[in-house]
Amino acid sequence: MKTFVLMAGGTGGHLFPAMALAQELIRRGHVVELMTDHRVDGYGVEFPARRIHIIPSATPSGKNPIQFAGAAFKIAGGIVTAFGILRNVRPDAVVGFGGYPTFPPFLAASLLSIPGILHEQNAVMGRANRALARFADVLALSFAQTRYADDQGLEKILTGNPVRDRVRGVIGKPYPGLDEKSQIRLVITGGSQGARVLSDLVPEAIALLPDALRQRLQILQQARPEDIDRVAESYRKSRTNVELASFITDLPERIADAHLVIGRAGASTVNELCVIGRPAILIPLPGALDSDQKYNAQFLEQGGGGWVAEQATLSPQSLATRITQLLADPAQLIRAAAAARALGQPGGVEKLADLAESLAGKGTNEMDPTS
Repeated sequence: MKTFVLMAGGTGGHLFPAMALAQELIRRGHVVELMTDHRVDGYGVEFPARRIHIIPSATPSGKNPIQFAGAAFKIAGGIVTAFGILRNVRPDAVVGFGGYPTFPPFLAASLLSIPGILHEQNAVMGRANRALARFADVLALSFAQTRYADDQGLEKILTGNPVRDRVRGVIGKPYPGLDEKSQIRLVITGGSQGARVLSDLVPEAIALLPDALRQRLQILQQARPEDIDRVAESYRKSRTNVELASFITDLPERIADAHLVIGRAGASTVNELCVIGRPAILIPLPGALDSDQKYNAQFLEQGGGGWVAEQATLSPQSLATRITQLLADPAQLIRAAAAARALGQPGGVEKLADLAESLAGKGTNEMDPTS
C-alpha cells in the first residue's frame, strides 16, 4: 500500500481527472489525500480522499506591485502550510493536475524530495504546470501534440485524461436512435463555472428553429444561478421543453443519452465527449491567455467528432442554422459520434495510475516527520 497526495485547482477541469485517479488508486488498495483550494466545496462530497486539505494560493497576475506582493505572500504561506502537512502525511508520490493552487503544495513536495508527476489536461500546457515542470519527475499528457510540452526538458508520457467512474459507466453506450419523428435530446453545458454566453445565445437560437423541429426537442441546459430565471422565460416564450440546472451532477449519463451537445471546450468536456462518443458544437472560451479551449476544440473538429463555433462571430441565427442542418442529417451526427469515440482514450486512468505506482516505487519515503 502506498500513500499519494493529489494536487489540483478547485474547478471541474482539474478536479475531475484527479477524482478519477483517486478512485483508481483506492481500488488498488492505496491511500489518497487531496490538496486544493476553497472551490472544492462543489465537489468535495464526492471526492474519495482520506482527507482534503485547503492550501492558501493565489494567481500572480497584474502589474500592480501591491497585488503582486500580496499574491507572492499568499503563495509563500501556502508552501509553508503544505510543507507541514506533507511532512506529516509522508506520501510516496504526489500528482499535480494544474491550476495555480497546485503551485504551493507541489513546490513543497519538491523541497521534501517527494517524487512528483504533473498531469496536463489541455492541448496547451498551462502556465502553472510550465512553472512547476522543473520540479517534476514526469509530465503526463492528455494530447499527443501539446503546445509548450516539448520545451520543458522533462520526460513525457501520453496517458490520456483520466475519466471518473460515472463516465466509465456509460462508455460503450450506443448512440441513441434518431429519425424524422423521434424526440431529440440536446445537452447545453458551460463547464463547471457555467457560461453566460450560452444562456444568451442558445435559447434565442432555439426560438428560431422551425416549429416542427423545436417541438421534438428535449433540452437540458446548465445556466448560472443568476441566469436561470431569464433562460426559463425565454424557453417558455418559444414553447420549448427544457430542464435547467446550475450544476448537472449526472452530466456523463445525460451526455450519453444526447444526440448533440453544445458547450465550452474545457479539457474534461472534450475528453468526456470523446470517450462517451457524442458529437458537439464547441464554443471555446475567448480571451484565454493561451487559447487552450480553442486547441481542445480543434482536436475534436479535426478528428471529425464536432464543430468549432467562434464566439466572436456566433449569432442566434448562425447557431440556429447549424443546429437545423445537423439535426436534419442524422447520418452526419452518427458519423461524428463514431469519430469522437475513436479519439477517446478510455484507459487513461489506468495508465496514469500505473505511472504513479511506478514513481512511488522509486521513492525512498525517508522523511523525518520530526525534522
